[in-house]
Amino acid sequence: MIVNFSNKTDSGLDLNFRYDIGAVASSDQALVGDEAALSISGGFGKIVLGTDDDASDSYGIDEMDLVAEEPGSTHTSASIGYSSSIGSSDAMKVAYHLPAMGGLTSGISFADSGEQGGSDKTGYGFKYGMDAAGASVTLGYRATSTEAATKDTDESNMGVKIVSGDISMILSSGKYEAVDEDRDNSGASVSYAMPNGMTIGAYTFKSEDDLDIGEEYTRSGAEVQYTIASGLTAVINVDDYDYKVTAANHEGTPVADSGTITQLTIKASF
Repeated sequence: MIVNFSNKTDSGLDLNFRYDIGAVASSDQALVGDEAALSISGGFGKIVLGTDDDASDSYGIDEMDLVAEEPGSTHTSASIGYSSSIGSSDAMKVAYHLPAMGGLTSGISFADSGEQGGSDKTGYGFKYGMDAAGASVTLGYRATSTEAATKDTDESNMGVKIVSGDISMILSSGKYEAVDEDRDNSGASVSYAMPNGMTIGAYTFKSEDDLDIGEEYTRSGAEVQYTIASGLTAVINVDDYDYKVTAANHEGTPVADSGTITQLTIKASF
């Protein structure tokens, strides 16, 4: 459950406090806050204070953005990327988003890990939208860097989304660098909104670790969305994945795995 409080000051500033309730504390099963942040918006842009997503989270584009319901995963031992997106944390932070300039939006955030330091995190990103040859084109880039004692953890994602009529397409890539990790990710997806209210889509993704030669994860899938009635939608996903790894090409002991996941989701809105 998300609770929002908003107000407008006499000077024209927009204030909004967002409180996300829903995480369950394992000790007593009580509802606890997941995100709680205050945003201040005006002609200068927007400042966000509190526990919220990294600023870069607003600017990424990856192949799964055209998927209404991403299938679950059973390959939990895989030490590699599952999509070209990058992670985001709800740590206490300050973020600043510049006011839109034409089709360009951008932002940056910083999370202080405390007095001891050592794991401060910086995130930033931008999006640029334009029209070209009758199509809507959006370019996106996001990156984060988390300090560490031996090697910083750096993640990045870039992508382009093209929408022409009822057809949408995304091409994306990503990078993840950390201790014993140097992953290259790439993905693509396409969707088509049919006149009968059905939307069909497909996607593909591949991740490789350059430090663990031979470790590779691939996935591909298809999705069908169908509007049963107003406010009621059925989504069918079929996801095929293959994770290749051996003890000889990896510093840990993950297990090679492959399979197919079929998922039916019924979505209702009131």
